[in-house]
Amino acid sequence: MIGKMIIANVLHRPIRTIVSILAVAIEVGMVLLVVGMTTGMLSQAAARIQGVGADVMVQPSGASLFLGVSAAPMPIKIADLIEQLPHVQAVAPVLLQFNTSGTGGLNLVYGIDPKTFAKVSGGFVFYSGGPLRNPWDVLVDDFYARSKRVKVGDTINLLGHDFHIAGVVEHGKGARLFIPLKTAQDMSGSKNRASIFFVKCTDVGYTDSVLAAVKKLLPDHNVLSVREYMSMMTSNNLPELSDFVTVMIGIAVGIGFLVIFLSMYTTITERTREIGILKSLGASKAYVINAILQEAGLMCIIGIAVGIGGTIGLKILIESNFPTIPVNLTVLWVIRAGALAIGGGLIGSFYPALRAARLDPIDALGYE
Repeated sequence: MIGKMIIANVLHRPIRTIVSILAVAIEVGMVLLVVGMTTGMLSQAAARIQGVGADVMVQPSGASLFLGVSAAPMPIKIADLIEQLPHVQAVAPVLLQFNTSGTGGLNLVYGIDPKTFAKVSGGFVFYSGGPLRNPWDVLVDDFYARSKRVKVGDTINLLGHDFHIAGVVEHGKGARLFIPLKTAQDMSGSKNRASIFFVKCTDVGYTDSVLAAVKKLLPDHNVLSVREYMSMMTSNNLPELSDFVTVMIGIAVGIGFLVIFLSMYTTITERTREIGILKSLGASKAYVINAILQEAGLMCIIGIAVGIGGTIGLKILIESNFPTIPVNLTVLWVIRAGALAIGGGLIGSFYPALRAARLDPIDALGYE
């Protein structure tokens, strides 16, 4: 009986029901997309660093986990000192530049010495074109080329200067854009300096001993194993990012809460006479509250299903049109988003349910 009544109530005002379902769907979608894009970008950034092939990373003291945000670059002669340490096979100095303008878009650019970078990474896999030969050459990875619809021979503007695309390479080796180290140094006024040193050991088993030796050699620098870096690349280790995710989730839950609250409050007002009839027939307060909470719960469940389906569709759309923007959806966060939506919806409908349960049957029957 109560099930039929709930379904009839939901269908009685289809526009309001659809709005409530969409609000819950938007809430779920916002949570999943914000978390998915955040974790996706972090995991992809970490995977690209791992793809460089280094075992140890050396950065200036105070450098951020985000490699594009680092302190003043270090003297490049440090590479020679590290290379003299036991079990060090190669050292690749890289000058990081953060491009925010031009046709290149918002991207991290690696200024590299092709020879040393190849020794550490094993070299690029070229899909077309060839290596860096001229000062204003740039290599782009396949994701970037597909996203920006560029090819070998095209010109793109990076860091305020036009660069010629010399080659398209396989993604996964740190950045998506690579320019000659000397060009990056000249453009940034950082002659003979580097932002980071990637260190390759003669064998991965020597990582800890090389790490200890580099820390002893450079006690004032930030020295990490790539394995340690990978484990640290989570939003929990980046307070600003974690706060952003929390705020966005709070906004999403707030939207769902307010829409469900307004929807159920209006519903109670419109159904005052019906509630009076139920109570005059012997319906208890618990019965009325249960019916209203079940109605809100039904809308939340439908909204969650719509939100998950919509998010999956958006993920496919985003990743097909913008390959450089990964969206990482996990079962854990799908469950969390659903729980937040159910919790917010039930809390939002509780006061209207309580108000309905407290109505006096005689007053309710006389309500116009």
